Amino acid sequence: MATIIETAARLGLSPESLFIYGDEMAKLRGEVLAPAGTSPSGRIILVSAINPTRAGEGKTTVSIGLAQGMQRLGQRVALALREPSLGPIFGIKGGGTGGGRCQLEPATRINMHFTGDIHAVGAAHNLLAAMIDNVIHHHSGLDLEHRQLFWRRVLDVNDRALRQGVIGLGGRANGVPREAGFDITAASEVMAILALAEGIDDLKRRLGQILVGFDRDGVPVTADKLNATGAMAALLHDARLPNLVQSTEGVPALVHGGPFGNIAHGCNSVVATRTAATLADYVVTEAGFGFDLGAEKFFDIKCRSSGLWPHAVVLVVTVRALRIHGCGSLSANGTPEEIVRGLEHLDHHVASVRCFGFEPVIAINVFDADREEELLTIEQGCRERGLHCARTTAYREGGRGAEALAAAVMEMAAKPPPPVRYLYDLAQSPQEKIGAVARTIYGAAGIELSRSARRDLAQVTALGYDTLPICIAKTHLSLSDDPKRPGHPDGFTLPVEQVRIAAGAGYLLALTGDIVTMPGLPREPAAHAIDLDNSGSVTGI
Repeated sequence: MATIIETAARLGLSPESLFIYGDEMAKLRGEVLAPAGTSPSGRIILVSAINPTRAGEGKTTVSIGLAQGMQRLGQRVALALREPSLGPIFGIKGGGTGGGRCQLEPATRINMHFTGDIHAVGAAHNLLAAMIDNVIHHHSGLDLEHRQLFWRRVLDVNDRALRQGVIGLGGRANGVPREAGFDITAASEVMAILALAEGIDDLKRRLGQILVGFDRDGVPVTADKLNATGAMAALLHDARLPNLVQSTEGVPALVHGGPFGNIAHGCNSVVATRTAATLADYVVTEAGFGFDLGAEKFFDIKCRSSGLWPHAVVLVVTVRALRIHGCGSLSANGTPEEIVRGLEHLDHHVASVRCFGFEPVIAINVFDADREEELLTIEQGCRERGLHCARTTAYREGGRGAEALAAAVMEMAAKPPPPVRYLYDLAQSPQEKIGAVARTIYGAAGIELSRSARRDLAQVTALGYDTLPICIAKTHLSLSDDPKRPGHPDGFTLPVEQVRIAAGAGYLLALTGDIVTMPGLPREPAAHAIDLDNSGSVTGI
């Protein structure tokens, strides 16, 4: 594996451009980052997917394989990806650095703590929480109404027991008792801000706008009013800088920011994507989970905020996911008929891609257990639909197994990108925006607002936040709000239970169905298999 200095040189960066973390990792210094508003010359390739199974369909593996395939074809390419959260690593999905011969390296260090960015986000978030309770304890002039505070604490571990609780018990010295709870750090508004902010001024502006609650007169209280902005920004001093690593075959990778796709906006940082597209001719990036979650937010939130726009879109499909969506099973004895029915699910996502003006390239991610007749059925279905498709065996073969996909993507990206087109106008009401996403991207017949959500929206409008874009928190396992409803559900109503104001991130967070912002561990968590061996190496991720 190349040293991090050699990896940086592939992007034209000198050692003086880096904060170096050993031989294999570094951060880019602020002076080499692309300024906000810069129009990069590199072509951005967005990798998304159909709705995955619980184990995931290898979207990160395909992204890395695609970049390695493009490199093999002589292109100057970089990756721009999210940082893994410890929650999935110890939960059910495992690590977030790809797999096989398509991994980010050093994979274990990236998965476990990396350069400390996620911990810095947690520290900044929890500092604000501590300052809120300190104001209540000392009865400061802000006169906070502790029953109207909604800034929770965060932890980067799945822990359902912390979702809701009471803090401040044990007497007057320990604060004022009140209800509170924890979210996972990847769901923190500070994480979303880190991924969207460009420059220190923008970071501090967004942090200062965080709405934490109200005082007894009903006046909004922000981080700025708590005088917390400067200290929070200081904690993010290093975390605001993108991390540089490499893939298995030496493709440079800017890995930065880690908001969840089913809770937050699911995209890596704007500054990493813009900088990568300034330093390379092609940049492969991804958005969390399926197109219904991550990619819609990529366009309507990340692109709208940054002015970036991709040149091509890739949709990852797998045999096992199409079986599930064809109402079949994960059994190796599935039938091609299940795949045919599952292609109706692909049709829906293709239509969603076209809403933004793109024709997708379908990446068929091949697993060892896949049968040839099933793969041929997918290819035949794509041909009948006029879709460009290519198999990728990059997990086993590295970039060589993704050359056909790389060629198809490069052909698509050679065309002028479609004009910028968003799903809704910011002047529409929040209810109309939620409805637009639900009907167009999810296929819902409409939305149903709970009493709490209606109160939330009334408050949103009264406070003047109704022109913000929408970020919908929803299960990633279905187009609907029901994770047990795969395939192509039709005519369902999307229940909206709550709407939170993420003023610093610059969007409204709509929680649907039974979505929770602090996941729990499964019955047999992946943590059972993770260990530290006698040589000092972490195993089992």
